[in-house]
Parts: sequence; structure tokens; C-alpha cells
Amino acid sequence: MVDLTRRNLMEASVAAALGASVTGVASAADPDDPDTPLAPHVDGELKRFSSTALGAEVTGPFVFGDGSLLYSLQHPSRDNPAPYDEAGIGYFSGFQFELDGSNDDFDELSTPQTNAEQQTVRGADGEYTFLAQAHEPINGGTEELGVVQTPDGENITTDAFAGTQYGDAAYNPDCNQFVPTTADGTEGYLFTNWENSPGNVSRIPISRTDDGEWEADLENAINLANTEPMRELGGTRINCYGDLSPWETMLSSEENYAHPRVSLAATVGDIVEAGTGKGRRGAHEFWNRPNPSAIQSAIDDYYGDESWGIQGYWAMTGVEFLAYYLGSDPVDQGADGNTTEPIDDVYPNPYRYGYHVDVREPTADPPQPVKYYVMGRAAWEAPDIQSDKKTVYGCSDGDSKGIYKFVADEPIDSYDDPMDVAGTLYAPKVTNEEAARELPPAAVNLELEWLELGHATNREVEAWIAKYDGITQTDYLETHAETDWETDLETALEEADREVVENGNQDYITDAEIVRWADQYEANGPDGVDPALRRVPFLETRAAAKEIGATIEFNKAEGVDSVDGAGPGDYVYFAISELNDDLSAEEGYEDVGDVQLERVDGGVVYRAELEADFNVSELEPVIVGPDASDPAAVADDALINVDNVLVMDDGRVLCCEDADQFGRSYSNDCLYVYEPPENDSPDRPTDHPGRGHGGAGDDAADGFPGRPTDQPGRGRGRTDNDD
Repeated sequence: MVDLTRRNLMEASVAAALGASVTGVASAADPDDPDTPLAPHVDGELKRFSSTALGAEVTGPFVFGDGSLLYSLQHPSRDNPAPYDEAGIGYFSGFQFELDGSNDDFDELSTPQTNAEQQTVRGADGEYTFLAQAHEPINGGTEELGVVQTPDGENITTDAFAGTQYGDAAYNPDCNQFVPTTADGTEGYLFTNWENSPGNVSRIPISRTDDGEWEADLENAINLANTEPMRELGGTRINCYGDLSPWETMLSSEENYAHPRVSLAATVGDIVEAGTGKGRRGAHEFWNRPNPSAIQSAIDDYYGDESWGIQGYWAMTGVEFLAYYLGSDPVDQGADGNTTEPIDDVYPNPYRYGYHVDVREPTADPPQPVKYYVMGRAAWEAPDIQSDKKTVYGCSDGDSKGIYKFVADEPIDSYDDPMDVAGTLYAPKVTNEEAARELPPAAVNLELEWLELGHATNREVEAWIAKYDGITQTDYLETHAETDWETDLETALEEADREVVENGNQDYITDAEIVRWADQYEANGPDGVDPALRRVPFLETRAAAKEIGATIEFNKAEGVDSVDGAGPGDYVYFAISELNDDLSAEEGYEDVGDVQLERVDGGVVYRAELEADFNVSELEPVIVGPDASDPAAVADDALINVDNVLVMDDGRVLCCEDADQFGRSYSNDCLYVYEPPENDSPDRPTDHPGRGHGGAGDDAADGFPGRPTDQPGRGRGRTDNDD
């Protein structure tokens, strides 16, 4: 049996250290980590462009039309020298990508070795220059950049409120997207995600000077979280990566790690069959528990040696702060932090979080955001909307998660009201799992078919969600405990926790409803389910997909992107930060998931060719990371735990890291530029010693079936389908 406790506690320790995005459970200290052939491996060329300051992730890369590069410095170490001890958004002054498809436009950056090199942001060319940093005064001095406020205008920080917090306020800037307001693209608005709970998106006016530098107008910047349209949506939480829509609006994705109702490989059907949720319940079931993030320690106390890891419990931090954002009166908190006194007036509905948010009317004051509930609820990293404006691919981050597809009935921007957007939600099924079994990930393409989960409109899904508004923490106690909580809160809370473990949270969608939906789905297809159950795959997307046998076992699907205007023959890139656990054939997981590849803790970047109808049916590995046991000689120059990916206009791919570091000689995340093999012109070398296409691993590929060693070049020229 999988050791759920060890895995989740390790993930939690990383989360606590970073305060935001986490890597998974791999560790360089794992003594049994095997050497996987062709790990690391690159089809094409991979060059390091930048290394971040110690403790920081590379997040939110964006390339302007002139080739200028920008990204966020997320949660740097407070021990770094200023200004690299504070989060912020910066660009590389004096450098522009040539956007001609070649990595010859910069010399590779060396690895950071000295303390001075590790505590700053370095680039292969140009100088990292901050446009804005967290907590700077904005909006005429009424707000701080990245900081969310109560309806009364009070900053929600631990200075003013006691309770659990998902990362320090304004410490986690992530996705950046630029919406130009001039034809030449020299002025516009920079939208930035802030990966906290409550979540936030800031809008900063920026402009390019005559000498090619970028400037920010913080006086007129705003936090969208503090505007009425965003507050009316219920706000957001854990805004991670995103994209720029084909209609030039910011798409912000909610990475709601707390959404799993079952832990790891378990299904709801497993719970119903066993007659208990012990060993399998996930974080969602404890959402409205008083002090929800303390459920793991409570389970450990109740069950002792039979305790298990509550997947996503650590991401329940910040839920109380979200209630205060919505207008709840703070409960009486002790000096030591959160208590179990229940919140009874205003409390967030869990089904309102975990969606793609489209910031419509981006230049208006204020913009008008809309959530695409119909695209499913998950721990979204990013959406990738294709040029047909109907097909959307998304990645859900975390262990035993999935990649999903949504296809709208009509182009999304053609609906007069985005609440009328209608379409079909799909989950993937790997169909060549037997052929792939126990092969190195670099040696096999994964073949997909898409399972239809359901069809709905955005308005329908929102109406289903609204039925769960008004549920508070007192409901958790009164629904699930026999003891009067006002008389004996401690006893009532334990009774409620144990009842939820056994039979599930009755305040929300129940186990029985999910199993009933799946039974009807199997018997009658997605259109033949009871109308009352149609909400299940949209509100409980992961649980529903697992219940019908979809391949929901990707470990940390962290990014998806394609070139702007991509059409048939172009590629969609999927970043899988780790390939281990349920997706692997490692000891302890042999019979857990569908796909049983050899373990690669460093992750894989797959790409899939768009077909005529914008479908993808095959994932081709183009970058494979190292094993956790690889030494510095290997790990120093390999892409480890890929996070965000951004496909530039010339087909090259920016690859960010959210790295465990493994055997590296340095402890910094890096930004790499991947040049696909077809970008090589005939007179350019294709062999890049130790790093590129044709390296030491290529001969070994001949020994593995199912993967061609010669990949014919496929061009990235525009098609008639491009807008």
C-alpha cells in the first residue's frame, strides 16, 4: 500500500517553506531511486538564460513584441540582499530575443556558484530590472501592490488578522500578461497573478520609453481583488499561472490545491465499497471545518498509526482570511494563531474556487472578470485556448491530477454574455499503457483518447454552485455531530471529523451522488444521467474523472501553452513537473495507476501536434529531467521540475523551474530556452555536447520500442486557420 502519510507530510513541509507552489514528494535522499535510461534527455537544444535569487521561483514569463523578457521573482529568501529579498516583477534591460527561432541570440549563462551569484537574479544578457515590488503604494496610496483588503479597506495580513495564511501577503507574484493600449504595443496594462488566499490580480499601467526601457505607473495601478466586480464573484484563491486569450484579455487560473475529495489514487467508489473513508478522504471534505488546515493533525491524533495523508490539507490555509475578505466578522482568535471557534456569518463556498478567470473589459475602470465554471474545477495552472477560440487545454497541478480539454459550442468570444458559454468537458485516457509499461519516459509517446464528462452552460454550472452558498463552519458541526458544539466544542468537533471520515461531508455533494452519476454514465453515457446529477463532473471534476477510469495520475501538471495563433500541425506543450508515484512502475506503485513508466523525478515536457479539429491524441516527450540520484555533473545543466512554459512567436519554449535541486551544486531555480529540433536550419549543428539533440542518450533510444528515434521536422509556419 502507498504510504500516504509520508508523501503528504513531505509535500506539506515544502509548502510551508515556500508559502506557495510546491514540488512533490521526490527527494535526492531517496536511497532506492533508480537510474532511468535517457534521463535527462533533450530532443533539440536547451540553454540556460537566467537563474533566480536564492529561495525564489521563476514564474510568469512574458515576452513583449520587441523581444523583451519579463518574469516574476516569487517568494525569494528574506536573507538575500535588497532588492532581491522581496517579491516583485522585473524585465531584462538591454536584451531582446531576436525571435528568429534560434538560440544563437544569447550565450548560455553559467551556473551560479558563489554566494553573490546565488543571492541575485542573473541573466545571460541584460540586467534584471524591477518594474514593481510587493507592498509598494498603488492606487493613489490607498492600496499596497498585491495586498487584498476587506470590504472596509483594511489590509488582510497577519498584522491585522489572526489565522492561517497561504503564503505571506503579496509574496507570490506569478503569471504576467500584457494588454496593449496602443497600436505599436509601447503602452498598456500589465496584469499579474498573486498566488495567495484570498487571491489577487493586479493591473499596472506600463510603457516603453524612447530608449527601450519599461516604466510602471504605480500611482494608477490597482488590485482587482479589491474591486466590486471581483468581490461579487466571491474573489479568487491561489491565482497561479494563466495566459493571454486570443481576444487579448488576461486569463488567471486558480490553483485550488484544496479541491481533492479523495487522496491520491483513491476513488469515491473505493470509499463506498469499503464503507469508510478512512485512509482515503481528501481536503475538500473538511472545507467548512473550524480551523480546516488543522485536520491533518486531528486525524493523526484520532487514528494514530492508522492515520493517512489528507491530500491538499495544507492548502486549506487562508480559507478564514477568504471569509474576512468576503465580509465575515473575525472570530475571537488567540495570540497563538487560529482557534476552532466557528465562523457563522459569511463563509466561502468551496465550489466557487478552482476555475479559469477571464478579465473581460481589461482597460475599463474597473475590469469585469468572469469565471469559466463550465471548464471544470481543479488546481489549474493555466489554460491554453486555441485559435479556433473553442478548444481549451488545461493542467491541474498536484499529485495524481490530470490534464483536461474543454470544447465550446461556438467561439468563446462570440457569446454576448460569457455566462452563456456552452461546451463539453473532457478527461484523458491513455490507451497504449501496456506498450508503455516500464519503459523510460523518453522512449515512448503516450496515446490519448478523450472521455466526455458532460455538457453544460456557464450559467447552469453557476446555478448549481449557488445552491451551496450560505454554508458555514457551524453547519459542519450541526450536520455531523450529536454533541451541542456550543456546550462542548472539542467533543463536537471530533464527532464531526470522524463522521465526515466515515460517511463524507453531507453539506456538499455526497459520495452516493458521485457513484450514482458514474453508474448512470456507464449505463447511459454522459447525456443519459439524471438531470440532478449533471453538476457532478463540473463541480467534482477530478473525482468524476477518476470514477469513470480517466487517466488522472499525472504528478504536477504545471503548464500548457502553444504559439499564438497555433493551427493544425503546430504543437501544444504540456509540462509535467514530476513523473513518479501513480504514473510510474516504482516499488509500491506497480498496480496503482494506468501508466507504469520508469520513474523520472525531474519531470517531462511533452508536446502534442494539433490535428485538423484542434484535438491532440499523442504526447511526445521532448525534454526529460534527471533522476533524483543524479550527481551535480548531470543535474547542474538539466531542467528540473518544469513549471511554467511559454511558447514564443518563433516556436522556442521558455521553461521555468520549481525545482527540488536534487544533486545540483547550487540551490537556485533557472529559466531555460528550448529550441525544438525542427528550428535548426541545414547549416546549423544539431549536436550540443551533453545537452542537446543527438547527445549520449540517442543511441540508447534504439533499444526501446514504441518511440521513433528519427522525428521528421514539422514546421511552425502559420496556417489558414490563424487569426
